[in-house]
Amino acid sequence: MKAHLTHPVFPVISQCCEEMGVHAFVIGGWVRDLLLGRPSKDIDIVCAGSGIDLAERVAQKMGGLQVTVFRNFGTAQLRFEDYDIEFVGARRESYRSESRKPIVEDGSLEDDQNRRDFTINALAVSLNKHDYGKLIDPFKGVDDLHAGIIRTPLDPGITYSDDPLRMMRAIRFASQLRFTIEPDSLAAIGQYKERIRIISKERISDELNKIILSKQPSIGFKLLFDTGLLPIIFPQMALLHGVEVIQGKGHKDNFYHTLQVLDNICETTDNLWLRWAAILHDIAKPQTKRFEPGHGWTFHGHEDRGARMVPRIFADLKLPQNEKMKYVQKLVLLHLRPIVLAKEGITDSAIRRLLFEAGDDIDDLMKLCDADITSKNPEKVKRYLKNFLLVREKLKEIEEKDKLRNWQPPISGELIMETFQIPACRSVGMIKTAIREAILDGHIPNDYDSAFRLMLEEGKKLGLKAGS
Repeated sequence: MKAHLTHPVFPVISQCCEEMGVHAFVIGGWVRDLLLGRPSKDIDIVCAGSGIDLAERVAQKMGGLQVTVFRNFGTAQLRFEDYDIEFVGARRESYRSESRKPIVEDGSLEDDQNRRDFTINALAVSLNKHDYGKLIDPFKGVDDLHAGIIRTPLDPGITYSDDPLRMMRAIRFASQLRFTIEPDSLAAIGQYKERIRIISKERISDELNKIILSKQPSIGFKLLFDTGLLPIIFPQMALLHGVEVIQGKGHKDNFYHTLQVLDNICETTDNLWLRWAAILHDIAKPQTKRFEPGHGWTFHGHEDRGARMVPRIFADLKLPQNEKMKYVQKLVLLHLRPIVLAKEGITDSAIRRLLFEAGDDIDDLMKLCDADITSKNPEKVKRYLKNFLLVREKLKEIEEKDKLRNWQPPISGELIMETFQIPACRSVGMIKTAIREAILDGHIPNDYDSAFRLMLEEGKKLGLKAGS
């Protein structure tokens, strides 16, 4: 079988191989995606010889492209248009039990294919003149592609024990491609799950984020849970699983509810951090769960407690401790507010406060609320959507009238201190709060003159006098 190679770098590599007397192959993900008809911007070239020397010769032939060399790893990388092309010498690897870093030796193409994680990633295509375009498939990876199967080339126990990150990668590919993990390979993940502890949190989170960015992330999370990996890498999420029944009353399984919310939101956004907000919106339900006789199960305050859990979870998973984390934290904190508004009646004051607190993230918050509707009762769903439509209309009306998105009160602390000739103190905060609350409650208009007059009144109540 021959593969149709259309990228302009391949004939150049072939010519360089001929001149240097070495053999080279394109291997791995690019070949897999070519056969699946998926776009791919990463090209891996394995060379039976020095990958660095071949990369430098190719870069020279292509007009002096810049080559980035990693001599410790025997690899070199160049960028052509929007493609990243990596060159490496064919390798054979052996592992120590306490580390996923292999002992590397020079090897053949066969050795290199043996060390690959899955049969669908062990596919190679020759770039050599005598058999250019020939597909080399020692493990029947093409059959697995057609059957939609993730399978290890060698014994799965050896594959996963050698490099436990491959367990995460198996689940990630199953989620991205909607493939099935072959039974022996799946069983081996459960058997070797504890080995994941030797992998850095950064590498685990990178795979986790790729699962979250797949079209239907619930596939990956169910596999993580069923294999026992999730309680190890993300115990807070695993705790959502299960239903407790008291006096014949049970609550919904918050793990599967969360997965449904996540899948729902994936239909409307590719925003990784909005998807994280969907994952974490009910994360504190196990900690806030209470049974009230005559009423049933409650989770009072789970939004506030969940928001306070976000920084620790991000730190544990080595996710960014920056504005992205604060964005997720805000959405977790506010995710019930539009629901409460819809139930209790939509007042201008409540809408102003929501706009003030959500700011530019109000549209994402409403997407999260829509995704949070997982009822199987079509009448309930219809009612919720109708209520949210009313909330959206009121948000638009108040925003156009009061301009409260990312709003700051018109009177600053500096102006209060200057007017009353006082230092920074508790009185300044009390006056600022009074002005903010009066505007949000609609007692005074959102303008400077009205706010200034109220400042003078509040200062007088506190025994302050405006300076001359």
